Formats: sequence, structure tokens, C-alpha cells
Amino acid sequence: MKEAKKENAVIYVLDDDEGMRRALVTLLGTIGHKVVPFGLPADFLAKHDRNQHGCVVLDIRMPEMSGLEVQQRLNKEGSMLPVIFITGHGDVPMAVQAMKEGAFDFIQKPFRDQDLVDRINHALQQDAENRKAVLQQADLRRRFESLTQRERQVLDLVVDGRANKVIAIDLELSERTVEIHRSNVMEKMGARSVAHLVKMHLLLTSQAQS
Repeated sequence: MKEAKKENAVIYVLDDDEGMRRALVTLLGTIGHKVVPFGLPADFLAKHDRNQHGCVVLDIRMPEMSGLEVQQRLNKEGSMLPVIFITGHGDVPMAVQAMKEGAFDFIQKPFRDQDLVDRINHALQQDAENRKAVLQQADLRRRFESLTQRERQVLDLVVDGRANKVIAIDLELSERTVEIHRSNVMEKMGARSVAHLVKMHLLLTSQAQS
């Protein structure tokens, strides 16, 4: 399997077992990953960067706070970091619950090193794709917000398939004025064609409804 890019990615390891933490730091560091270990959930929650590209390898059973509770805290703060749970045989029902609440994956102990590495690579790839999508959505929203009220009206009518002449009648404008507004809309939105503009409009609509 092709490895996910390691540039700027951080793998947070949260496990109260010091031996397990050391083993994971050694394993992942050997293949070039940057690893930041934590033994206490409170330390992790206080110090991790939710905007950091990476993932979390998280023990599901810890004395101070369970892995599920840590995941729930991450969800509440809007963290995008994919979570991979390390579980024992009896923890599978908890792991299934974690998956329902958005965990990326879980791995049962004892596990092969390569199995964990594969899951981490998948998680890093997913995280990169998720962050790219969010940036694209934010950029699209900024472009839309740069439009004037009149340009937004023209946009709505263009994606509805109206010709310039019809738009001019509907908005009580000259056809030349509509052409100018339409050109401004295409430029500000960065649309290569009307079909591209329609796709952007659909994405904006879905964002507003979600």
C-alpha cells in the first residue's frame, strides 16, 4: 500500500501503559512519523492541537477517563483528527460504539505492527482529504460572500437556466447591465463555465442545509 504523506502530520498516542507508549513511539518513529505521546487524557486534551494534520491512536480503557469519553470530548470541540482505538478482546462492543460516534477504526490487541501502520496511513490520507475539502468549502463560501446582492440575484437566475434577456426583464435591468453582472459573478466565483457555476451553487446550497 502506498504510504500517506508524513509531512506536517502528527500522530498523537494516548495510552496509560508506558511500555505500550514507548513501543508505539519507536515503531512509528522508525518509519518517519512524528509521534507525540501522552499518558493522561487530561494532558492530551489540554495540549493537543485540533487543527493539526494527523490522527490519534487511543487506548479504549484508561483509569482516569475512558477512550470513549476522550473521543466525545474531541467531537464536542469539533476536532477533525481521525481516532484509531486500541482495544482488548472484551472491548469490541465499546469499539463498535466508538465507530458509531465517528471513530476511524479500531485494532485489537495483540496486533501486528504492519496492521497498525496500515490503519494509520489510511487515517492520515482520510484526514488530508477531509481538510482539503473543508478548505475548498471555506474558499467557495468566501467567493460567494464577495458577491453583491444584485450579483447573487443574477447568479440564482443564471443557474436556473435563464437567458440574459430574460434576467434583464425579471430584474428590470438593461441586458448590458446583466452581462456585466454575469461577468463579475463568473470572475469572482472562479467559474470556468455555467456548468461549473451550477455545481458551485449546488455545493453552497448543500452547505447551507447541512
